[in-house]
Amino acid sequence: MDAINLLIDQHRKLESLMKTAVEAREPKARSASLVRVGDDLTKHLTSEEDVFYPAVKAKRTEDILLESLEEHLSLKRLLADLLALDPAAETWEAKFKVLKEQSEHHHKEEEENLFPKVRKMMDAAQLDALGQDMLALQQRLQQQGAPREALTEQTEEAAPLK
Repeated sequence: MDAINLLIDQHRKLESLMKTAVEAREPKARSASLVRVGDDLTKHLTSEEDVFYPAVKAKRTEDILLESLEEHLSLKRLLADLLALDPAAETWEAKFKVLKEQSEHHHKEEEENLFPKVRKMMDAAQLDALGQDMLALQQRLQQQGAPREALTEQTEEAAPLK
């Protein structure tokens, strides 16, 4: 699958999952939604950081990628906070809404600024191979179980641009 199409599909899926989580009122439903969002978000961010960004790193994209990595750090911090927070806590919904809003902002910037540049840099075969590499990494992360748990150790500083 084309890497950009894969990422855009995952953006829409994450946005839908986050909408469901924000609407959840019962602690058990919030907790279940957070697990799903946490795992999917972690797999998405990791595949961008480890596969997509290094593959598209170029002088024309480096500034966007560095900003994206800082946005990833913010998302990781929010997710780590949420994973440690009781879903019944008064601040849970507000914190989750911030996660949702920051995710949507990040998605918009990638889709409007980064992805068009990448489409000009790579042909269809390259994008397809990149998408396959990203999916393979995401599957490995899921098979290892609870990808979200690894993310809580990645909140000190932004991932390096490889």
